[in-house]
Amino acid sequence: MQPNPPQFRSWPEQGTLDRWVAPDGWVHRIYRMGDGSRGRMLMLTGRGDMVEKYLEIMSYFAERGWAITAFDWRGQGGSGRLTANPFVGHIADLGQWIADLQAFAAQWEDKGKGGPDVILAHSMGGFLALRAMSEKIVQPNAAVLTAPMLGLNSGHIPAWLARLIVKVMLRIAGPSGAAWTQNEESAVRLRARQRRLTHSLSRYDDELHWRRTTPEISLGPPTWGWLDQAYKGTAALEHDPALEYMDVPTLILGTDADQLVSPAAIRRVAARLPNATLHMYGAECAHEILREDDAVRLDALARIDAFWDAHAPVA
Repeated sequence: MQPNPPQFRSWPEQGTLDRWVAPDGWVHRIYRMGDGSRGRMLMLTGRGDMVEKYLEIMSYFAERGWAITAFDWRGQGGSGRLTANPFVGHIADLGQWIADLQAFAAQWEDKGKGGPDVILAHSMGGFLALRAMSEKIVQPNAAVLTAPMLGLNSGHIPAWLARLIVKVMLRIAGPSGAAWTQNEESAVRLRARQRRLTHSLSRYDDELHWRRTTPEISLGPPTWGWLDQAYKGTAALEHDPALEYMDVPTLILGTDADQLVSPAAIRRVAARLPNATLHMYGAECAHEILREDDAVRLDALARIDAFWDAHAPVA
């Protein structure tokens, strides 16, 4: 058995919790850590995430000299909500998050100290990062995408049928209606959610701690509008000719056991990128690669560190 990882259930003393205001006045919650002697890293989290989930990862990279900045996307974590129901995750247009990223990254880049700039992005954040890089909205020295949302995994339901169901439900429930129910008090559902995300019970318990002690940052299911945007956005990106000209050195880490995003889509998109390295894990790894048991997590971190050294050396 893997030893229990250290618990990350309080804010590290060396970090700074702050806020950033988008051009339209929307207030985002951000978190910074690290002295920047190695370079600067922008971390983009996944759907439903909050920065608290990634304190362990941010501490790891801060200890190696990276000045790491993470922020909660508009509508989740500590960055407000986009519907009257604070428990559902919604977006009317994925372009809103791209616009937020563009504005935030512009300020982030202006405050650079001359070291390499890199992006570390997970799941939905990986999709948004790749789209932004393909559109040259952000141009880091290198990027790492973990389990990027380049297609949704609809399980036993064919993708075409899943998209049809979403279209029908948009008419019935409306774009802001929750796509499913999620009982946070059900041990059975929590266990099923944990198996989809990570084999590490300790790291999953850390997330539950934050959700229970700070319920205002917790987010549940997506809306039908979010699903509609995700299906349309991932399909558009996969067929975008700009992918073949996106030359930012990119490491993609995925898992064939992913139940949330499509491993096949990850392979297809990676094959179209001219400067990408792909590594796929197997049954030992669920969706949250950097929050997995140490056997997977440490292997992934070693691959990422080697990738930074090769493609984003110290200036």
